[in-house]
Amino acid sequence: MVAAISAAARLGILVKNVADLEIAGKITAMVFDKTGTVTIGRLYVTKLSPASGVEPSTLLSLASAAEKMSKHPAARALLEVAKQANLTLPEADNFTETPGKGVTAKVAGSKITVGRESFLKENNVTMKDITEPSLHEEQGFSTLYVAVDNHCIGWVGLQDKTRPEAQQAIKDLVALGVKRVTMLTGDRDEVAGRVAAELGCTDYKAHCLPQDKLAIVEKIKKDGHTVVVVGDGINDAPALAAGDLGIAMGAAGSDVAINSASIALLSDDLKRLPSLVLLSRRTRSVINWNLAFGVSFILIGWSFSLMGLIVPTLAGFYISQAHLWLFSTAPSGASRRRNATLNALAGKL
Repeated sequence: MVAAISAAARLGILVKNVADLEIAGKITAMVFDKTGTVTIGRLYVTKLSPASGVEPSTLLSLASAAEKMSKHPAARALLEVAKQANLTLPEADNFTETPGKGVTAKVAGSKITVGRESFLKENNVTMKDITEPSLHEEQGFSTLYVAVDNHCIGWVGLQDKTRPEAQQAIKDLVALGVKRVTMLTGDRDEVAGRVAAELGCTDYKAHCLPQDKLAIVEKIKKDGHTVVVVGDGINDAPALAAGDLGIAMGAAGSDVAINSASIALLSDDLKRLPSLVLLSRRTRSVINWNLAFGVSFILIGWSFSLMGLIVPTLAGFYISQAHLWLFSTAPSGASRRRNATLNALAGKL
């Protein structure tokens, strides 16, 4: 187990508890968060659609000012494009973020609300001046609506890209016996459907809030699956803690997600997931062979002793020699097995 944890660390996988390494080899279902996990997590503003009489610069400036204190990828995308446009952002206070929905803040004396359409409606925002954006399903926009006080002044379209290695990682997991690969996201059905189809997921769920992700993970567990949850954000923390095994994206993940997870990927490389499964199964195989040898040796010794072929003194000598042999050969044997495993995994990486 020590050699396996060391090998995992070399592969960029931080295992907090040795028991978690054993669980990894038994997984039958994987649950992925979308943004920042199977996607790069860096959204790009690709469309501004202000309401009639509203300047695009005003829409972008107010949205960016309200999102300035958020760590969500959408907030970073707004701030980046505002910087590129050389906009001077007004100061914001009374900032409040509702995970999975949106943010509110006081900007220039007005209440600014930025988030999903349902979030604005919950805050009694009037949407009558905004028509539903005519987006093609294959475009896969994520949409943020912006409101001043109780009136929507437009929407911002953002897009994200899937991680280059995500599709191959999921394909390898399925080949290793993972029967269900589920993707969860707070985005719309069009966005979720495009990404899930591109990655080869068996199913997906859109419009997910943190409590929805938690409920879905618990439902999959009740169906008899050993569930691994992979996520990176604050929104994923409850689901990460609820899974049989939680894996956080270490480099891009939030502190809350990393603390809630059992394992952290130090490099955000999803190809480490099939490597973790292979390493877990190989480790369990070595342990089982060692246990089988130990039990067999004792049973054979007992049998010989009952038949009078071995006297107690000779039995003590044999068991001491067996211990010496195990301890003297185990390090080199473990080293060879570890190196063979790492070489095999390196070939896959």
